[in-house]
Amino acid sequence: MHQAPRCSKRSGKPCKSPAVKGHRVCRMHGAGGGAPRGNRNAWKHGLYSAESLALNRLVRDLARSARELFGSILNRPAQAA
Repeated sequence: MHQAPRCSKRSGKPCKSPAVKGHRVCRMHGAGGGAPRGNRNAWKHGLYSAESLALNRLVRDLARSARELFGSILNRPAQAA
C-alpha cells in the first residue's frame, strides 16, 4: 500500500491517496465513478430513445408527404366533365 502509485489530480499536484488500480486518480477524484453504461434504471420516459426518435422521424415524413399530396390535389385546376 505504501508503494502504490499516488493520485494525480488535474491540477498536477499529487493527492496523498493511493490511485485506484488501472486509473491515475484515487476514488475521491473520479476513478471508476458514474453510472454504468446502459443503465436501464435511470430511464424515466424514453422520450429520446433511438426507437422513439426513429418513430417521430417516420411520422414527420408521412405528415410531410400527406401535406404535399393534398396540396397538389387542391391546387389542380378543375377538369371539364
